[in-house]
This record gives sequence, C-alpha cells and structure tokens, in this order.
Amino acid sequence: MKRALIWTAAILVLIQLVPYGRAHSNPPVVQEPAWITPAAREAARASCFDCHSNQTRWPWYSFVAPTSWLLEYDVSEGRRHLNFSEWQREQRHAKDAAEQVRTKEMPQSDYLLLHSEARLTDAQREQLAAAFERMFGK
Repeated sequence: MKRALIWTAAILVLIQLVPYGRAHSNPPVVQEPAWITPAAREAARASCFDCHSNQTRWPWYSFVAPTSWLLEYDVSEGRRHLNFSEWQREQRHAKDAAEQVRTKEMPQSDYLLLHSEARLTDAQREQLAAAFERMFGK
C-alpha cells in the first residue's frame, strides 16, 4: 500500500511537467450578441460564459494536471462551438443553444459539481432557452 501511494504521488508530480493545459488565455471580447434583456445576459454569464466566451474564470485547480488538461480542452471546444465574445464569426451552434439548455445538456453536469452558481432553476432554464430562441432562432 505504501508503494502504491508513493508511485501515485510521483506520477502526480511528474504530470505537472506536461506543458498542456496551462495556457489559459482570455482573448479580448470582440462582439457579443444583441441580448434581448439584461437578465438573459446575466443568466448566460452565470451558466455559460466560463466555457462559451473569452471571459473564462480560471480557478486554482485549472493549473494542476490532470484537471488543467480537461478544463483547457473543455474551454477550447466550448469556444469553438459557441463563443458569446466573438459573435462576428459564424456561430453554427447558436440555434442548438435553446434545446441544450432546455434538455439540461448545458451547463454540463460535471461543471455544475464545482459551480453551484451556474445551476438554473426550471424557470430560469426556460427563460434562458426562450431568450436564446428569440435571439438565435430555432
């Protein structure tokens, strides 16, 4: 048991040397969508912006591998699919946003484990989905 703990600790220390996962960039906000209400923007900020904007909050554990690897990947993929900070570029997945919010695909459950402020009540979820439909179409 002692050997297993030593090996585990050694591996955890060594993986910190992998350079991936710590290039936490927040490029400038270029253009946001035309929010239909301040409440819609606030709900999106609280539950979507960490992965789907250039205004990501990078917590301390985002600098520790292997968590840093997962967060770097999730944010880069989230921004690639839908980025509320670069609205001038094509947003092919914007029309899916309402459905993903409504069916609880977004925000992702693993994100909600550590970000209780991103939890949406059923009423908030419906309001945000309706706002997305009005803003982006179905």
